[in-house]
Amino acid sequence: MSDSDSQAIPAATLVVMRDSPLGSPELLMVERPRTMAFAAGAMVFPGGRIDEADWSDEAGLEDAARRAAIRETKEETGLAVGNDSLVPFARWRPDNVRHRRFDTFFFLAAAPLAHPPLRPQPSECERLLWVTAQAMLDMVGEGSASAIFPTIRNLERLAQFASFAEAREHALATPIEIISPWIEEVDGERWLTIPSHLGYPVTRERLDTALRA
Repeated sequence: MSDSDSQAIPAATLVVMRDSPLGSPELLMVERPRTMAFAAGAMVFPGGRIDEADWSDEAGLEDAARRAAIRETKEETGLAVGNDSLVPFARWRPDNVRHRRFDTFFFLAAAPLAHPPLRPQPSECERLLWVTAQAMLDMVGEGSASAIFPTIRNLERLAQFASFAEAREHALATPIEIISPWIEEVDGERWLTIPSHLGYPVTRERLDTALRA
């Protein structure tokens, strides 16, 4: 493991989806408090660091990430999701950034059919909402919400699907590789770019508009 890799904080996030008979599936998203050091005020999927309690002697990093995604989602929103329902979706580990680096596993999960009312934890999120991927992208575009570069790319990817089943099938058929965005110059403009073979319909954004944290 390189020095760069060792500095990344292991983390996990959970994209909880619920199908809607009226249109695209809705995603559970939370707004981070504006007092937080990382991604303050941004809309994100529930998640956080992998804690010591998420590890076991038998578990590897992905197993610990699964536990962390489930634990953080319950702590932040009150929603309990079973481990067996999680589907690996992506893994992001930015390089060459000035903020803290996270090595984040993204998982998909279908929302339980029945669950108690959701409750945002004040220290973890300002609010939570069920929203379609496209509606959240529209909110970011009009300036009524903010989201960092990885969240926007994942929202664009999720907006392609008409149901959780479609998203799950796509995730199972798409390779999971560590995504570390890089900067490239094209026709005098600098772009933040990701690989083109990992299921993302948009793979770059101008560096001067990309919100990295």
